[in-house]
Amino acid sequence: MTRADRLPAWGELQKLRESWSLDLRAAFQQDSARAQRWQFEAAGVRVDLSKNLWDEAVWSGLLRLAEQAEVLAQRDAMLRGEAINNTEGRAVLHTALRAPAGAPTPFNDEVQQALERMLGFAEQVRASGIRDVVHIGIGGSDLGPAMAVQALQADLPPHLRLHFVSNVDGQDLAAVLPQLQPQTTLFIVASKTFTTQETLANAEAAKAWFLAAGGTELARHFAATSSNREAAQAFGIESVFGFWDWVGGRYSLWSVIGLPLAIAIGAERFRALLAGAHAMDRHFAEAPAERNLPVLMGLLDVWYRNFLGFSSRSVAPYHQGLRRLPAYLQQLEMESNGKCVDREGNPLTFATSPVVWGEAGTNGQHAYFQMLHQGTETVPVEFILVRQPRYGFQPPPALAARLADQHRKLLANGIAQAQALMQGKRFDEALGEKAPTANPQLAADALARHRSFPGNRPSSLILLEQLDAHSLGALIALYEHRVFVSGAVWGINSFDQWGVELGKALCSQLLPRLDSGDVHGLDGSTAAALRWVRA
Repeated sequence: MTRADRLPAWGELQKLRESWSLDLRAAFQQDSARAQRWQFEAAGVRVDLSKNLWDEAVWSGLLRLAEQAEVLAQRDAMLRGEAINNTEGRAVLHTALRAPAGAPTPFNDEVQQALERMLGFAEQVRASGIRDVVHIGIGGSDLGPAMAVQALQADLPPHLRLHFVSNVDGQDLAAVLPQLQPQTTLFIVASKTFTTQETLANAEAAKAWFLAAGGTELARHFAATSSNREAAQAFGIESVFGFWDWVGGRYSLWSVIGLPLAIAIGAERFRALLAGAHAMDRHFAEAPAERNLPVLMGLLDVWYRNFLGFSSRSVAPYHQGLRRLPAYLQQLEMESNGKCVDREGNPLTFATSPVVWGEAGTNGQHAYFQMLHQGTETVPVEFILVRQPRYGFQPPPALAARLADQHRKLLANGIAQAQALMQGKRFDEALGEKAPTANPQLAADALARHRSFPGNRPSSLILLEQLDAHSLGALIALYEHRVFVSGAVWGINSFDQWGVELGKALCSQLLPRLDSGDVHGLDGSTAAALRWVRA
């Protein structure tokens, strides 16, 4: 496959960009059908892309780029189970994890057997008297389950508490342990190789606490999700749930790594999560490119990164349950597409992954939205709204009315922020306004410049009817496939993460030096840092 920057469509888009400009305010005035034209729906997820900086010419050029980059052929190769992770010689089959029984997908029988065993164990735990589940993992083994449990908090039974420990900093585990009783606690150790330094450090500390607190039957109170059964059993764990090398960490929520989520929400809802993701998989596999949501959003990311020069994207979920989604998406996108060489190892001459960041609305409005509206850089924003709230209990009438009013405020804020980013505020509008808190000594025109907003700043709106297991599965799968599309255009391997390895290797080399104080052969700065922490 020819790399994107060597394709005719890439050059055509570069040439188009030289003379291209778009004012969103004028675009909506001139085209009454713009909003409808750029609205899409798939697997119950509705997406409005009309407030983005593109038009028919850009859209057509990006579709030509996708065709010439053979994005759909690369998609089909992934779904067939070809070893598209070329640096590790592995298939990439997270989609097979959520295919239903009997589907014509690779490894379907093995997947269903592992799923049945995992869900059976989850149901046993839910009925066993366990009150606290402590999940110990890091990276993809932590971010996915932790995010999903928060998102689906309304589905948790009242007797069950989920805790997630990931940081090797002992403060993380120490904050959880005082809340626990050993006889009613289950620890889940999540590590594919059962060698992850941070995870094993926390697991050993949890084991020490369990035994010191009078815990017995360690095998009943510890489980593992790992492919290294022997190492887990040597630790003292008998309930070990393995998975395959074609399951990448940041795509592992759908596998046995989802065990804490299955315990939290139950087997039926976990299957609904898989069904929602599978529905988005079918859309991605079957919809034509011009109506294919992951394709269009991935192409829009390429347009913003490589032709408009936007270096970051903010995700603003207007739902407290999705407050960890930006962190989850950071790993999904930045670990997947934060690459500087193509599949053959040749240096890239263009930018790849943007910085992905964000915070739950409306909190983010009072933190970083000032920069979004008036800062010197344009940052595309994705607003995620949920039309119908779910609280996990039936509030009494007076409280229900209050909560309904708060939800209306939440939705109005999200829509208003997108509108404000697009519309901005002209100098003459600001000049004609009264600002009660303004310094009366400041000249009116100077104040108006402070209170003007450039506008024409892009955003997307993603709407879910409600945040349940099915819609969450579809939303996550949408993001997964979107990341795949932009990586496919760039010609990179989105499924390895060699950049994570160097720091881990150097840490292993430095650990003995912390004890010995030996700084021989170290650079001056590293040697000084080691001396500081030993002082």
